[in-house]
Amino acid sequence: MTQDDALEIAARTVDLALAAGADAAEATCSFADRFQVEARDTTVSKLEQSRGSSIHVRLWNGGRLANVTSSDLRADSLRDAIASAYDQSGCVAADPYAGLPHACSVYEGDLELHDPNVADRDWEAKVEDALVLERAIRAADPRVVNSSGSHYVDATNMVALANSIGFRSAYKSTRAARSSAPVAQENGRKRTSHYGTAARAMRELEDCTLVAATAARRAVEMFGARKPATMHVPVIFERDVAALVLGDIFAAVAASHVAVGNSWLADRIGERVGSELVTIVDDGTLPRRLGSSPFDGEGVPTRRTTVFERGVLQTFLYDTYYARKLGARTTGNSTGGGVGANNFYLAAGTHSLDELIAATPRGVLVLGTIGFATEHATGTYSRGARGFMIENGELAYPIDEFTVAGNFAAMLAGVDAVANDLRFDGSTVSPSLRVAEMTVSGN
Repeated sequence: MTQDDALEIAARTVDLALAAGADAAEATCSFADRFQVEARDTTVSKLEQSRGSSIHVRLWNGGRLANVTSSDLRADSLRDAIASAYDQSGCVAADPYAGLPHACSVYEGDLELHDPNVADRDWEAKVEDALVLERAIRAADPRVVNSSGSHYVDATNMVALANSIGFRSAYKSTRAARSSAPVAQENGRKRTSHYGTAARAMRELEDCTLVAATAARRAVEMFGARKPATMHVPVIFERDVAALVLGDIFAAVAASHVAVGNSWLADRIGERVGSELVTIVDDGTLPRRLGSSPFDGEGVPTRRTTVFERGVLQTFLYDTYYARKLGARTTGNSTGGGVGANNFYLAAGTHSLDELIAATPRGVLVLGTIGFATEHATGTYSRGARGFMIENGELAYPIDEFTVAGNFAAMLAGVDAVANDLRFDGSTVSPSLRVAEMTVSGN
């Protein structure tokens, strides 16, 4: 399937929607070649290879929106599905904000989203990655006795979008990932962990031995963990945990939440919310990054949007619908049915994580969290956590079964150190960061 073929299918589908009676229509064709292998010990426990295709259609009938998704791309099947969707649109209330963007275009720079080394790699080499990961986690520490699986996964994707105002464009992308989930045992106690790496290009993936060593260390370092006392101390969020915190921040700046009053940041544009160290950006134009693309889910070019600049909230993130509803302009953050992140990240600092720890006389390093106790309307944050107690600038002993809690406004205002370990292995990422004081609830 070439990009021209995909665009022809998308354009033909738009014509079918208009012929059915729609006054505006959009079609997004997606094609994917996927490979996945899982190994456990010396055995390949799962091996999957697939090729998939789908089309998602949005059509408008007097401000009434109807959606249809299908994996059957035959013209007759699409005609029937679209006719049914058009009929059903008559049962939907008209919405004055619904419709296509006023204008569509494509980011002109080279985003380097496609690495032929991913698609051309031999399947034997992919399988060997998973087996190497399994061997390496066991070699890293004798206490690693099992795993929940070591994986290599990749995909080559093509997206083609066409709409009734004349937009036609397509792009190809790749993604590859390595990960391992070791199980360690000591004195009858078991500990599990997970670590992985993901990138557009093979050359940007972390080496199998490094992935395995990190995953094994995360499992064994928690042996002997104790429950800490309840206290108010500085809290350092390691980068993977900090990325989860940033995901909650994204929810607060997504216009879809703001519009319904489910955001603690509503009506606060222009206010200082965070410390001087808090600069948060959404950027879909970073070359080779997993959240980059030449256009968003409705054909609007992606861009760089500064959401917080040195602690001051500059803007929310919009698709066309919520931009119209809130009297703003789209920021190129449409998923084709909502507001999503491109590359949403906290700008990195200049110090290492080790330096942040050394500069903390007493505090907590959070290495993992569980639970989903976030209240987006008020900004309340609470998570079960595990990590390390910091004493005299050093990791003193592992701790778990505690809760770290606060309020997002206070957390952002309290960010007093940001590390330099930012890694773009997802669409929402963050370097490690320190909050000057939070509540740690233990014994």
